[in-house]
Amino acid sequence: MTEAALLVATPHTERPVLGIDIGGSGIKGAPVDLTTGEFAAKRLRIDTPKKSTPENVATVVAEIVDNFVDQIGDGPIGITIPAVVTHGQTRSAANIDKSWIDCQAEKVFEDVLGRDIYLMNDADAAGIAEVHFGAAKGHPGLVLMTTLGTGIGTAIVYRGVLIPNSELGHIELDGYDAEKRAASSIKDIEGLSYEKWAKRLQRYYSAVQALLWPDLIVVGGGVSKDSDKFLHLLDLKCDIVPAQLRNTAGIVGAAWLAADRQQHPDPLG
Repeated sequence: MTEAALLVATPHTERPVLGIDIGGSGIKGAPVDLTTGEFAAKRLRIDTPKKSTPENVATVVAEIVDNFVDQIGDGPIGITIPAVVTHGQTRSAANIDKSWIDCQAEKVFEDVLGRDIYLMNDADAAGIAEVHFGAAKGHPGLVLMTTLGTGIGTAIVYRGVLIPNSELGHIELDGYDAEKRAASSIKDIEGLSYEKWAKRLQRYYSAVQALLWPDLIVVGGGVSKDSDKFLHLLDLKCDIVPAQLRNTAGIVGAAWLAADRQQHPDPLG
């Protein structure tokens, strides 16, 4: 499979594009060379403020932007957030302050930074990074990215086109919110063996498969480094593979989507 199989090609930029990944404990950023998907400078990480309001987080993001301004110039900036994001507005808040809910967050960042930014869901950024530079590079079909961590994040990408904010970690599974049964955090909390946890993953992925029928499932999150301990225990009707970019995926995907957004603005604002 080649990059030509995708409907959406990697956007061309003269300079690296800054991607910033906001998490519950840390905010990380690096300029990304979009021809290779690699960092163009060493990543900078700053702790997430204890009071992680949009204004406080934006102040930290400004520090990261200032650190890389010589590399990125006045180019676009992509920022991931653990939240649903619709047209610049955050609709939920996972592991961040609840003041993000229904906040015009993209405008908050632009007011603080004085430049164009594109705000997106963190799993969506990871998914687009894996499709263009990682485990699903050039895949011509329907790719489902899942991040197994504190919860379950998902991204749906069809031939390079992202369907944002899928939130399939919240489907009902055996009377529970799926991520309350099958996230890797639950494995640790309940002390489950990989074999017992894999039975829950089997239920989850079978349910998602019945809804979407993906051609490929990519499994990310920190536990993906141990994929040899559980992926072979799953029996699905499509390939399921570990993510390749791991903890760089959010930054890389944020940069890619920001460059694409600059060239193809959102007509809905």
